Amino acid sequence: MTEVNSGMQVAVRYLQSADALIGKSLGWMKQQCAGDKGVSSEKLDAHQMASFDLAWCAAEATAARFAADYAGKVAAAGATGDGPCLEERMALVFCAEALQNIHNRFWARPQCFGVNAGELAAFASSEMAVFCQTQLDARNLEALGRQVAALEGDSGAYMLGDDAMMMQDAFRKLATNVVMPLAEEIHREDRIIPQEILEPLTEMGCFGLSIPERFGGIQSDDHEDNMGMIVVTEELSRGSLGAAGSLITRPEILSRALLKGGTEAQRQKWLPQVAMGDPLCAIAVTEPDTGSDVAAMRLKATRCDGGWILDGVKTWCTMAGKAGVLLVLARSNPDRSLGHKGLSMFLVEKDSYDGHDFEYRQAQGGVLTGRAISTIGYRGMHSYELFFDNIFVPDENLVGGPEGEGKGFYFTMAGFAGGRIQTAARAIGVMQAAFERAVSYAGERKAFGKPIGDYQLTLVKLARMATLLTVSRQFTYAVGRLMDQGSGQMEASMVKLFTCRTAEWLTREALQIHGGMGYAEESPVSRYFLDARVLSIFEGAEETLALKVIARALIDAA
Repeated sequence: MTEVNSGMQVAVRYLQSADALIGKSLGWMKQQCAGDKGVSSEKLDAHQMASFDLAWCAAEATAARFAADYAGKVAAAGATGDGPCLEERMALVFCAEALQNIHNRFWARPQCFGVNAGELAAFASSEMAVFCQTQLDARNLEALGRQVAALEGDSGAYMLGDDAMMMQDAFRKLATNVVMPLAEEIHREDRIIPQEILEPLTEMGCFGLSIPERFGGIQSDDHEDNMGMIVVTEELSRGSLGAAGSLITRPEILSRALLKGGTEAQRQKWLPQVAMGDPLCAIAVTEPDTGSDVAAMRLKATRCDGGWILDGVKTWCTMAGKAGVLLVLARSNPDRSLGHKGLSMFLVEKDSYDGHDFEYRQAQGGVLTGRAISTIGYRGMHSYELFFDNIFVPDENLVGGPEGEGKGFYFTMAGFAGGRIQTAARAIGVMQAAFERAVSYAGERKAFGKPIGDYQLTLVKLARMATLLTVSRQFTYAVGRLMDQGSGQMEASMVKLFTCRTAEWLTREALQIHGGMGYAEESPVSRYFLDARVLSIFEGAEETLALKVIARALIDAA
């Protein structure tokens, strides 16, 4: 047994202690929040701070376990030689950082977590403190930073299968040769995504990644392939989040929703079209003043002869102008006490528009207008506020047909599960682009007579950036494999929470390494920084995801 492997065993043992502490706190929270029918939402809201921290503790502990597993696989592949390989060193550093973060959250307010001083002391042993201090020592991080800087933007083995590696190579070339040369112009001029990007993506089957072959997509008919979608999204997001990396999200959500609840006729009609990118699609779920609270949707769907009439407002509907079909969640039952059980999902067809504003008029008299929302980043797709005025939707476009009425929330959740893991992949792509620029610039920029990349502080920054990037990537890959096996829904929420916040930090550090040039629009890192900020907001805002999805599920299961 090598010293490094012994170190990983020690790290895993401490992570098990962290899991036990988290589990105890979750059990205590369940007791505090018990209601007549399980956990009371109102009582749980009185513990939001602890719930939020517990969600983060669980996410970081899970990421650390996957990092340790990843390091073990690299070691088993024979890449370690006689000493610690890069992947093992990063895994150990991350485990130490995760343990330190978990300790700090509990230590700051133990009474909020239902733990006493003795239980906290048993977790935060002197042995664990030595482990964390050794791994997080500046000299260790400096040495890791030198190792990382020498790789010129790489940060460890990907450990992908042959098919995923082929897809990675093809879409990396497309991102580098087609997307990157257009990315800055699209961002600065707030342009809609041009055909120069859309056409090759369509030819390569980008829009059919989540659609089975029997419906014209490229996914196997007998099993899911989240890994292909993740790798493609990562590479395109490296080129540009707004101009390429997010193009797959909307067809991903729509196709999963139809596969979950659509009729066979709806699948046969729409999935082949979506796979070809004709029409492009958009998802209209969010409404003003409701945000991620899907159950509070108010846009009305009123039954009429031959179909439904939609009236109301949606917001943050990305790609709504260019899209030819909108997947719309609406309240089909006026009884608001039903909450999410009163929602249905509709396919609204419209013309395609390139501008920042549009007005679509139906022959029946309905009017759909859209206004693009000005944003600091994530440009290229345009996110719209939509106004539905007497919009007619035929019965055949009620997702699931008559049996689908009132089930729109569940179809939406089926789509969003894929959207969360894909958002994690988008975060990784943005981080990779920022990291590459940071390593390169650190070797070029000089301060006080030598490159800033020679200074300890910069090397520590690069070490932590590489570590968090690699852990985020392997966390996402691991969850993708779980989802391919039919599980991993909770982990998909955790990895979205973790990677999106990490992307904000990493792009900030990349910009900081660039100094004043990082703040200039002519530098791509300024775009990465602005784009990364949206990741913790869409596909489930960080707070809602932590409180209402992760913490709630963990407490329910405690």
